[in-house]
Amino acid sequence: MHNLVFFFDTYALFEVVRGNQNYSIYQDAVAITTIFNLAEFNYGLKKEVSELEADKFTEKFSPALTSVTIADVKEAMSLKLKNKALSIPDVIGYTVAKRLGIKFLTGDEGFKNMPEVEFIKK
Repeated sequence: MHNLVFFFDTYALFEVVRGNQNYSIYQDAVAITTIFNLAEFNYGLKKEVSELEADKFTEKFSPALTSVTIADVKEAMSLKLKNKALSIPDVIGYTVAKRLGIKFLTGDEGFKNMPEVEFIKK
């Protein structure tokens, strides 16, 4: 997976941190994500581990941040209207991944059959 680029959604970020072996093949890939995914990730981690530990894990992914445009937001919210079960951070991330021409890495069932998704379940 060296030099391959993937958009890591919140699900993927959690699985990497939890040491899911199914995600180990992506450890050398270039990770891209948004501030929205990192916010959701940090919040979820703070419910499971100490705030300090959650912040350290979140900080490790900060180099992966990419920008979100207003066009991304508008397209993502149209997708969200059609798929109410998907999280706002993840539909924004999916839209950004499409714009960047990279695969969206997730195990979220809501994205399972969508185009350009690398679906990896536990």
